[in-house]
Amino acid sequence: MINTIIAILLLITFAGFIFYIIKGGDLTIGFFVMAILWTVIGLIPYHTAITAVFSTPALKYGSTIIYIVFGSWFGRVLVESGIAPSISQKTNKVGKSHPLLAAILIVLVTALLFVSSYGVGSVIAIGVILLPILLSLGIPRDVALTTFALSIGSAMYVNVVLFNQIKAFFPKAQYNLHYLEFGWAAMAVQLIAVILFLVMKRHTFNPKNAEANLREIGATDPGDVNKIPYIAYAIPVVPVILNMALGWDAIPALILSSILAMLVTGKMNGYKKFKKFLNTTIKQSINDISGLIMFLMALVMFAGAAQLNAGRFKGIFSAILPNSHLLLALGIGILAPLALFRGPLQVWGAGAATAAVLSATGMFNDMFLLPLMYVPTLMAVSTDITQSWNVWGLDYMKVRPQQLLKLGVPIMWIVSIINEMLVYLFFG
Repeated sequence: MINTIIAILLLITFAGFIFYIIKGGDLTIGFFVMAILWTVIGLIPYHTAITAVFSTPALKYGSTIIYIVFGSWFGRVLVESGIAPSISQKTNKVGKSHPLLAAILIVLVTALLFVSSYGVGSVIAIGVILLPILLSLGIPRDVALTTFALSIGSAMYVNVVLFNQIKAFFPKAQYNLHYLEFGWAAMAVQLIAVILFLVMKRHTFNPKNAEANLREIGATDPGDVNKIPYIAYAIPVVPVILNMALGWDAIPALILSSILAMLVTGKMNGYKKFKKFLNTTIKQSINDISGLIMFLMALVMFAGAAQLNAGRFKGIFSAILPNSHLLLALGIGILAPLALFRGPLQVWGAGAATAAVLSATGMFNDMFLLPLMYVPTLMAVSTDITQSWNVWGLDYMKVRPQQLLKLGVPIMWIVSIINEMLVYLFFG
């Protein structure tokens, strides 16, 4: 009984938090307050809370922060060296007569890059190139960000790094040919949805707004850039190549790529020039992500509290679980928005409880349960404003969180229902 009462109180505060965010509340403050509320309401012991909520999660996330730092620096180097603006300029010329086609090509390139790439650092490194390109085509900032975020999310269906993270909940699931058949099909569904989204939004494309939008995000005007060697255009994909071909970690790959960018664009011609450029880009890149870092600290503290409270939801979920594979898949698809805000269908949030309950029932095998929970989780990865790289994108593109939710959630809701039906067809 006590667990049920506590679970209901936790869900009430969660609903209040969602209302607070929709009304434009500050995310950092909101998540920090939620971490405290879930600690108190969940009756988490004092010493456990100090360690498992407010200390360990933040310390463990430190390595991810380092990736964010180096990714942000690489992005700033690409901008300040002229590489990003020059690529935008060239793409803008190509896409002027066919901006929709150019945008669709960028969607496909983004998905291809993230089939193997993963993490905030990679998103930042690639985002600072592709997002300005989308803006240079006259695409509004909110439409461009939604397109980029959903394109990344589509690739996560076959991304082995993320698959192995969710496999921790369902250890008997295998990343094999049968799963990949589903993964590629689900990825295709999401990509088709993104392309249809662009087609429906093509009336909002206005090249006259490109310069203002680029200036708003701090990108150099593509019309006033210095010429750079053509070899520099390959620099943005160097971290990806080093990771895919040589298995390099993102940090050394980003460092080497930053050095190459400075070298080929002449920013290392002379010690004083190099020193000034290096220090300037480092300071700017740290300033770019200062707010993001504090937000992420508050987020992981809440995630820590959510993990400790996962067992509180077991009774509720056990009582409402259907026995049918089809009904469960359809139900999860319809309820997919509950994955938002680290909710009960997001496995790296309160959804850890849902995953644990589903696995504990023994009614369904892991090869069915993993993609079943993967679909709503990837809805959150694609459009949730608590996803770290989406937070970076909102800040970089100067887009309000409500805009990403408004544009992204309806698309991903439909995609989730369709892909849950694919889960049933492939694994039910």
